[in-house]
Amino acid sequence: MGARVSTGSAAPDIRTASVRVPAQARAADVERERGVASDESRSAPGARGEHTHSEPPLPHPRVETARPVETTRPVVQRASVRGQILDALRTALVAGELAPGQVYSAPVLGERFGVSATPVREAMQQLALEGAVEVVPNRGFRVVRRGTRELAELAEIRALLEVPVVLRLARTVPAARWAELRPLAEAAARAASAGCRATYAECDRAFHHAVLALAGNDQLVQIADDLHRRAQWPLVGGPVPRGRADLMADAAEHLALLDALTAQDLPAVQSLVREHFADS
Repeated sequence: MGARVSTGSAAPDIRTASVRVPAQARAADVERERGVASDESRSAPGARGEHTHSEPPLPHPRVETARPVETTRPVVQRASVRGQILDALRTALVAGELAPGQVYSAPVLGERFGVSATPVREAMQQLALEGAVEVVPNRGFRVVRRGTRELAELAEIRALLEVPVVLRLARTVPAARWAELRPLAEAAARAASAGCRATYAECDRAFHHAVLALAGNDQLVQIADDLHRRAQWPLVGGPVPRGRADLMADAAEHLALLDALTAQDLPAVQSLVREHFADS
């Protein structure tokens, strides 16, 4: 599933992983960035020196357009638009719609999202901080090329962080708390059954996030979430992206892990967690 334009007004559904960007976003940007937006209002390709004549085509982003907001309602904040664009770009990365090695410009991406280049550029800068893209002066942002070795290193680091924590939680967390996480595991199973990598990636992160959150260590959760996100980016010259069967097997491990945690079966927990990272 990628980030393609949808004009429906229904609320986002986890099965579609769509991102809602208000239709009036461009106007809000201009209103709130008078100094900057005067240039952005002319955000034709090439704005701020970003050349777009050789940019590869990108599928239209999956962005739901909301109905116009009544004048009595508050104007949507630009930060909200930037956050939604960031989510859509992350989805496009996982889905492979932003290809490794290719350069994408903020003005062109902005046109596809129906917003000015500014929130797109800010979202891309955040992805640059996360290591997903790199800045190419006067052109835009290049999606970073990654290989299988980096993926293996990320899996090793995640295992070193998460396995001891999950084993400790298995000894201390009551069964009722693990039961609260079952809807997350079941949502991941549904996404896997549908064969959508982008939706499954979001469900997978949500499940791992919820498990680690029980440790009460916010820094651990933040670091683990960043590592998890990096592990989901596409590879160059690596294996074929995991298909529906692989996703379903991965999701089944979540449910089996919850069963073992509920029963406080420590040997089973340790085996399942280590196997889960080995297969990542």
